[in-house]
Amino acid sequence: MSGNDAKVKLDLNFPEFQSELFDLDIPEIKKIFKSFKKLRSLTWNQLFTDQGLHWEALKSVPDKHSIRLSLSYRAVVVREGATMRMQSLHLDHDGAYGKK
Repeated sequence: MSGNDAKVKLDLNFPEFQSELFDLDIPEIKKIFKSFKKLRSLTWNQLFTDQGLHWEALKSVPDKHSIRLSLSYRAVVVREGATMRMQSLHLDHDGAYGKK
Protein backbone atom coordinates (compact mmCIF):
# COMPACT_ATOMS: atom_id res chain seq x y z
CA MET A 1 0.00 0.00 0.00
CA SER A 2 1.42 3.38 -0.99
CA GLY A 3 1.47 6.30 1.44
CA ASN A 4 -1.52 7.97 -0.20
CA ASP A 5 -3.61 4.77 0.05
CA ALA A 6 -3.21 4.76 3.85
CA LYS A 7 -6.00 5.99 6.11
CA VAL A 8 -5.51 9.47 7.55
CA LYS A 9 -4.39 9.42 11.20
CA LEU A 10 -4.99 12.55 13.27
CA ASP A 11 -2.68 14.13 15.82
CA LEU A 12 -4.51 16.78 17.85
CA ASN A 13 -1.79 17.20 20.48
CA PHE A 14 -0.13 20.44 19.32
CA PRO A 15 -0.56 22.89 22.26
CA GLU A 16 -1.55 25.92 20.14
CA PHE A 17 -4.17 23.90 18.30
CA GLN A 18 -5.58 22.50 21.55
CA SER A 19 -5.84 25.97 23.11
CA GLU A 20 -7.71 27.31 20.11
CA LEU A 21 -9.99 24.26 19.92
CA PHE A 22 -10.86 24.34 23.62
CA ASP A 23 -11.78 28.04 23.40
CA LEU A 24 -14.57 27.36 20.87
CA ASP A 25 -18.23 27.10 21.76
CA ILE A 26 -19.89 23.68 21.83
CA PRO A 27 -21.80 23.96 18.51
CA GLU A 28 -18.58 24.81 16.64
CA ILE A 29 -16.64 22.02 18.39
CA LYS A 30 -19.34 19.55 17.27
CA LYS A 31 -18.93 20.67 13.63
CA ILE A 32 -15.16 20.31 13.83
CA PHE A 33 -15.37 16.87 15.45
CA LYS A 34 -17.68 15.79 12.65
CA SER A 35 -14.85 16.72 10.26
CA PHE A 36 -12.36 14.76 12.40
CA LYS A 37 -14.57 11.67 12.08
CA LYS A 38 -14.77 12.16 8.33
CA LEU A 39 -11.00 12.59 8.05
CA ARG A 40 -10.35 9.35 9.92
CA SER A 41 -12.53 7.46 7.43
CA LEU A 42 -10.60 8.73 4.38
CA THR A 43 -7.41 7.67 2.69
CA TRP A 44 -4.99 10.41 1.73
CA ASN A 45 -6.01 10.08 -1.93
CA GLN A 46 -9.66 10.59 -0.95
CA LEU A 47 -8.73 13.59 1.19
CA PHE A 48 -6.88 15.28 -1.66
CA THR A 49 -9.99 15.16 -3.87
CA ASP A 50 -12.68 15.83 -1.23
CA GLN A 51 -14.67 18.92 -2.22
CA GLY A 52 -15.72 19.83 1.33
CA LEU A 53 -12.35 19.69 3.06
CA HIS A 54 -10.42 21.70 0.46
CA TRP A 55 -6.86 20.48 1.14
CA GLU A 56 -4.52 23.27 0.00
CA ALA A 57 -0.78 23.82 0.18
CA LEU A 58 0.32 27.04 1.87
CA LYS A 59 2.56 28.70 -0.66
CA SER A 60 4.02 31.03 1.96
CA VAL A 61 5.05 28.18 4.30
CA PRO A 62 6.63 25.06 2.78
CA ASP A 63 5.29 21.67 3.90
CA LYS A 64 2.22 23.17 5.59
CA HIS A 65 -1.34 22.87 4.38
CA SER A 66 -4.76 24.29 5.08
CA ILE A 67 -7.91 22.23 5.48
CA ARG A 68 -11.52 23.26 6.08
CA LEU A 69 -12.92 21.87 9.33
CA SER A 70 -16.22 23.81 9.28
CA LEU A 71 -17.79 26.64 7.34
CA SER A 72 -16.13 29.05 9.77
CA TYR A 73 -12.79 27.40 10.57
CA ARG A 74 -9.74 26.19 8.71
CA ALA A 75 -6.75 24.44 10.25
CA VAL A 76 -3.08 24.65 9.37
CA VAL A 77 -1.67 21.13 9.30
CA VAL A 78 1.48 19.23 8.42
CA ARG A 79 1.64 15.73 7.04
CA GLU A 80 4.12 13.26 8.47
CA GLY A 81 3.65 9.88 6.79
CA ALA A 82 0.04 8.83 7.35
CA THR A 83 -0.40 11.34 10.20
CA MET A 84 -2.00 14.77 9.88
CA ARG A 85 -0.73 17.00 12.69
CA MET A 86 -3.12 19.85 13.48
CA GLN A 87 -1.10 22.98 14.25
CA SER A 88 -3.53 25.89 14.49
CA LEU A 89 -7.16 26.93 13.92
CA HIS A 90 -8.19 30.05 12.04
CA LEU A 91 -11.59 31.72 12.03
CA ASP A 92 -10.99 33.65 8.86
CA HIS A 93 -9.68 32.25 5.59
CA ASP A 94 -6.78 34.72 5.42
CA GLY A 95 -5.56 33.76 8.90
CA ALA A 96 -4.80 30.25 7.73
CA TYR A 97 -2.66 31.68 4.96
CA GLY A 98 -0.58 33.95 7.18
CA LYS A 99 -2.32 37.14 6.01
CA LYS A 100 -3.60 39.77 8.42
